[in-house]
Amino acid sequence: MQTDGVDHEQYRVDSRERWEAGAAGWAARREEFQAATAPVSQWMVDAVDPKPGEVVLDLAAGVGDTGFLAAQRIAPDGRLITSDGAEAMIEQAQARAAELGLANVEFKPMEAEWIDLGTATVDCVLCRWGYMLLADPETALRETRRVLRPGGRLALAAWDAPEHNTWVTAFGAVLVERGFEPPPDPELPGMFSFARPGTIEALLDAAGFADWRVDAVDFEFEAASFEEWWEYQYDVSPLLARALAPLTPEQRDDAYDGIERRLAIYTAEDGTLRLPARTLVAAAEA
Repeated sequence: MQTDGVDHEQYRVDSRERWEAGAAGWAARREEFQAATAPVSQWMVDAVDPKPGEVVLDLAAGVGDTGFLAAQRIAPDGRLITSDGAEAMIEQAQARAAELGLANVEFKPMEAEWIDLGTATVDCVLCRWGYMLLADPETALRETRRVLRPGGRLALAAWDAPEHNTWVTAFGAVLVERGFEPPPDPELPGMFSFARPGTIEALLDAAGFADWRVDAVDFEFEAASFEEWWEYQYDVSPLLARALAPLTPEQRDDAYDGIERRLAIYTAEDGTLRLPARTLVAAAEA
């Protein structure tokens, strides 16, 4: 289907390929990312408050850490369904669950826009930074509402506006300024698709959710040096790796220097970085 000048099917194909390619990097950097973003995962799990014996669905779960927090709360008889559209992410999540010794997790390759579960079969749904990247987030939220039992709970996270997240926007801004990347297409889904005030509330309302609340969580990414932060972003961002691939060594150095200057205000005298970030979080009932 193609609407508003966007080929949604092609977008889905491209997105899935990126996440398949990025799974190994996300697994390698899992510990660092989860340490920084733990306040977000904790807010979400506390918001749905999973009980022993319940069924929890983690959508667009990536390597699975948010859902794994819930798995501990619903044990021993409850069940976590960890799902992602990228099978390579599911494989990494399986490996992580094995490390944690979790026995109550089912792994299911699945797109959030077409949830392969029966109606009213789930008690809680978690989706950390997933809906905003989908071609049709309203359909995904309607599907979420369908699989939740009456009174079931949803918690989601979506990035707040770019000015609150320089930790990542500095990369794209410098690459565009230097002509290494075209400006982002405003019609395509992206990190900041839900940042406009009222967007999350409108989508939850359209999907039939009730008693929603939207909040913000501030946290920080830390790195020992800008070089470490550069390498981290390269590992977890297939888009950055793709943008850098055709550049000459001189152009890559130019991009590196430009981004380092952008983040200098967050750099301490010893070279360590403390990068502020902000995400929106929401909870609602079916």
